[in-house]
Amino acid sequence: MLIEFPNCPVSLRSPFYIERPPIESRIYEELDRPGSVVRIKAPRKMGKSSLLLRVLNQAKIQGYHTVSIDFSTVETARFRDLDRFLRWLCANIALQLGFAPKLNDVWDADIGSKISCTLYFDTCILARLDRPLVLALNEVNIVFEYPEIAKDFLPLLRSWYEQAKQVERFRGLRLVVVHSTEVYVPLQLHQSPFNVGLPIQLPEFTVEQVTDLARRHDIKELGTQDIERLMRLVGGHPYLIRLALYYLASENLLLSKILQEAPTLSGIYRNHLCALTEILQSNECLMLAFDRVIRSNHGVVLEPKLAFALEQLGLVQIDGDRCTISHQLYYCYFQTYDPLESMGDVGNALQQLQRENQTLKQLANLDSLTQLANRRHFDRTFTQTQLQMAREQDWLSIVLCDIDEFKLYNDTYGHPMGDRCLRAVAKVLRDSIRSNDFVARYGGEEFVLLLPHTTLEEATKIAERIRIGIKTLAIEHAKSQGREKLVTISFGVASEVPNFDDDLERLLRLADKALYRAKAEGRDCIIANDRDP
Repeated sequence: MLIEFPNCPVSLRSPFYIERPPIESRIYEELDRPGSVVRIKAPRKMGKSSLLLRVLNQAKIQGYHTVSIDFSTVETARFRDLDRFLRWLCANIALQLGFAPKLNDVWDADIGSKISCTLYFDTCILARLDRPLVLALNEVNIVFEYPEIAKDFLPLLRSWYEQAKQVERFRGLRLVVVHSTEVYVPLQLHQSPFNVGLPIQLPEFTVEQVTDLARRHDIKELGTQDIERLMRLVGGHPYLIRLALYYLASENLLLSKILQEAPTLSGIYRNHLCALTEILQSNECLMLAFDRVIRSNHGVVLEPKLAFALEQLGLVQIDGDRCTISHQLYYCYFQTYDPLESMGDVGNALQQLQRENQTLKQLANLDSLTQLANRRHFDRTFTQTQLQMAREQDWLSIVLCDIDEFKLYNDTYGHPMGDRCLRAVAKVLRDSIRSNDFVARYGGEEFVLLLPHTTLEEATKIAERIRIGIKTLAIEHAKSQGREKLVTISFGVASEVPNFDDDLERLLRLADKALYRAKAEGRDCIIANDRDP
């Protein structure tokens, strides 16, 4: 079987079209209703055009006339003038139905373009048809980009829907409106075609649907866990899923290699990611807005037009008024991208301001006493490192450590000596880690190490090296319960290979539980915990 490369709508004869019940059947039923409107919404490459092919095919089976207008193919010049735009629309519809346009027979400048268009559509199109007409308008969101056209054209569509309640010929019209984002052109409620008819929001594929699609690609070795790993990276996005399945089936690539290279320019998504980058670079406001989304852990509120533009590209999901990144693939690829590099003089000025802000951020991220990272910096780095290890499917270890009986030390020697002790311990920690490791003061006398690419055994060895280093300092602690009367430190270690759908605090809880046991079992020791808390 020839495996199709997913660069165009799925053809009617293709075995790779996946239905999303009950969407198809609901649309077919709606098209049987006189004067009906179906509104299909989804971001780019979600399968809107593939669905529209089947809707139009079903209409033909029903014996209806069909016309399809794709606004993505229209020259920009058509959108500069309403009269020119509507004349183009009517001529296109007439030609697809096999009629000579003859626009001048009806068009009258004195009554205006909108009335002329409606009269032409009524007397020269609908009046000549003996069966219903399904008029499909694809990529209507492009019209949103031209407010002067949209503010007249969209109410015109709504008026045709209202005409069906009064004019018999308009009952034969079925409108299918396809768009990639919410309308952001100000319209009065009674003028909008986006609050009538049947709304369809295309969902992403489920695990079961991806499993079915993998079977159709004849990929037998892809199990449920493998599919879930892929979906943690790209969700159930039809195009991203199909592209991965194509390379698994046709190029014999290993899933592990696809996942590892996915957010890089050597991965299978490079063309898709480069195309998105180019779009972002062409719109400075959009680029900076997306950068805000990437750097937020809880989503951000954006100006609606920017939010809808990012949603149209499939880069964000909008929940209420907040935008969050849609797929882990985009986070992993764009998190290191500097949006200011391609902005010329403005970018240079912003970069200077950014450098100054970066200095302030570094100060804000440091614990002033120990000069280690502070808790806030750790929390952010911990989340990012977990996501990186989930993508690479590699080990991540956490080491929590706490100076034993430190309150007693402070009470005995005073706070200045306590501060000197904390600084000495911090230096041992800093000197004991590797270049890719991360150490922070977690709070009070407690510290935390973040060790990527590190197994439980390796992390335990690092902790032991630190434990010995602290004792080598030979800091006297006369009130210590230990035999040597020195400052000592206890450790809790935990390790796992993270997954994208894991509880982000789970690994930290494991290490905290292990540290608690170390304290309970006599201090100055290391407890490794690889069990659920």
